[in-house]
Amino acid sequence: MFDAIGSTNDAALASARAGGPGRCWFVAYAQTAGRGRHRRIWISPLGNLYASLLLLDAAPIEVAPQLGFVAGVALARALRALVAQDAPFKLKWPNDILFGDAKLGGILLETAGLPAGSLASVIGIGVNCNSYPRHLGYPATALSETGAATWTPQDVFLRLSGEIADRLGIFSAGRGFAAIRREWLALAGGIGEPIKVATPARRFEGRFETIDASGRLLLQSETGVVAIDAGDVVVGH
Repeated sequence: MFDAIGSTNDAALASARAGGPGRCWFVAYAQTAGRGRHRRIWISPLGNLYASLLLLDAAPIEVAPQLGFVAGVALARALRALVAQDAPFKLKWPNDILFGDAKLGGILLETAGLPAGSLASVIGIGVNCNSYPRHLGYPATALSETGAATWTPQDVFLRLSGEIADRLGIFSAGRGFAAIRREWLALAGGIGEPIKVATPARRFEGRFETIDASGRLLLQSETGVVAIDAGDVVVGH
């Protein structure tokens, strides 16, 4: 546990490159250089959860991206256990946790090859427990505004760490992704709804059909079904 750190993901990756062990958590009360996907700034004041799990050879490189779905399911389960099983927590493809339609947290998965040939996977998780950034251009919220009891970042982390250990066991280095996919779809937001997806190459519009057996988003467009590996999703017209 760090009082403050640049980035828990960076600390985990540095540990891996220095020969540190896997199944190791890096948790901070605050970050000074937190980031999300595409190196977007992740504002990281005191009072929220910032945690990264370092895994070594948790899955072959071709299925390592599926660890993001493992983390999403674990996080949703943890929050429902703390708040209420019918609380409106939803997963937004590929890496967000929502309360209703407002962003509550995010997941950043990064991988790195190590000199000895191992693969380091780092699952970074941020949850707005007591505050959230304003003026983002999209709705956001914090646990403290959901009407739930007051839960500290430590409460969330303790529940999350147990859930993610259980889900990693089910995932079993990718062999159990079908079960994770079923859980993810049961928690997913936006399925069957019109969406827009921005990828580095182009933008797509259509209906969110499902995710396929590898985790790609399947979008029904005017010209047919499009499989998308990664992108930013906006639900609704």
